[in-house]
Amino acid sequence: MRNTFDAVVIGGGLLGSAIGFGLARHGLTTAILDEGDIAYRAARGNFGLVWVQSKGIGAPIYADWTMRSSDLWSEFALELQERTGIDVIHSRPGGIHICLSEAEFEERARKMMTLGGHQKEKFTHEMLDHKAMAEHLPGLGPEVVGGSFSPHDGHVNPLRLMRAMQRAFGDLGGDIRTDSRALKITQDGESFSVQTKGGDISAGRVVLAAGLGNRDLASMVDLDQPVRPVKGQIMVSERVQPFLNIPTTHVRQTGEGTVMIGDSHEEVGFDLSSTPRIARDIADRARRSFPFLNRVRIVRTWAALRVMTPDGLPIYDQSESMPGAFSASCHSGVTLAAVHAMTYAPYVAEGKLGRELAGLSARRFDV
Repeated sequence: MRNTFDAVVIGGGLLGSAIGFGLARHGLTTAILDEGDIAYRAARGNFGLVWVQSKGIGAPIYADWTMRSSDLWSEFALELQERTGIDVIHSRPGGIHICLSEAEFEERARKMMTLGGHQKEKFTHEMLDHKAMAEHLPGLGPEVVGGSFSPHDGHVNPLRLMRAMQRAFGDLGGDIRTDSRALKITQDGESFSVQTKGGDISAGRVVLAAGLGNRDLASMVDLDQPVRPVKGQIMVSERVQPFLNIPTTHVRQTGEGTVMIGDSHEEVGFDLSSTPRIARDIADRARRSFPFLNRVRIVRTWAALRVMTPDGLPIYDQSESMPGAFSASCHSGVTLAAVHAMTYAPYVAEGKLGRELAGLSARRFDV
């Protein structure tokens, strides 16, 4: 079994798979080390949105990075399909955030104006009243006041996305090692050694993409990844007739016909339990938005942990004392998958992060 590579990515979730595929696509022999099903996989709770209109409000650098990924997504999805034959069911029909009160609507309008200001008119949106919303969303409830629409948003099947990225990675000669938790990282000259229970793996580049595991791994390469878990719960319904071809922040109909309901946020540490109170709250918002959902059966509910930084923005770093060691932490594994594979991975391959990512270093917290 081969144990020497150009690069090793620690973390086999959406983030690690995108970066690993990108490195292999760039011509590097690459291994992905996946901890296995004991990991706190953020991907378990992914809603499948490729979302722009809520990302980077108050943070222009993140708004630009998100828009860049959204613009790359159609090309990215097409390449994955051409390489693997897997349709990740990506579409970009725009997206809607539903407001259930005048106060919500006014606050949303302010946020959208702020985001538009960051992007120098590159970001576009419309604030829609109830009547205009109903033209986009059949079955809209009478309690809906209005909402925001942005043409930059879309959605994708996250399970197919994971499968496609990992298959493309394998087809390019990439090696995925499961049950391979990274125990220790050391550097000898220009080469890194990653210790796992199955043996050591050597590489000229190492990328930390292990989600919440990055917090402990970062110190091994003289970096800091101050991430914490934020729980989110999701409910999925039985299949229903197509009614929602535009994704919304809280309700999304999948290509298979099921309805995903979610967008909760809980600061409860590493608790992965589903709680009736939160399920009730997210179901109530969905019911008020689309009253016919009262008659639809919920078939599954579960929780997962987001990878959250102190300010909610991603962290990208390169170790100054151990060149060749990189880290990436974010809670937008689907939205940013395209830019991670097609922009971030080439930076790693070339040995230096792009200047536009300097403001997303963990050094911003050193005050």
